[in-house]
Amino acid sequence: MTYRYTVRAFFEHEDVAGEWVRWLQEGHCREVLDGGARSAEILEIEDVKNGFEVRYDFPDKAGFERYERAHAPRLREEGLARFPTERGITYERACGCVIHEEG
Repeated sequence: MTYRYTVRAFFEHEDVAGEWVRWLQEGHCREVLDGGARSAEILEIEDVKNGFEVRYDFPDKAGFERYERAHAPRLREEGLARFPTERGITYERACGCVIHEEG
């Protein structure tokens, strides 16, 4: 069953948001895919200025847990070093099993 890991980020400054999105597009998403995710997508939240959601789908919870053990600590450390909360960023994370999909 697909397991989804979601990161939401909200930025006080548009230039920092743009820098973060470029960082995702230019390598970070690929690194999460290399760590076991099947897909990655970046959503610009429509009604929230400088708000984004990144969705990573893993084949199952076990695959996500392997990613968390082997890859996530390094990738999160890199992300927080480049984009600490002191730069006006708020993060939220969520994960869970996809229980229904259509289409």
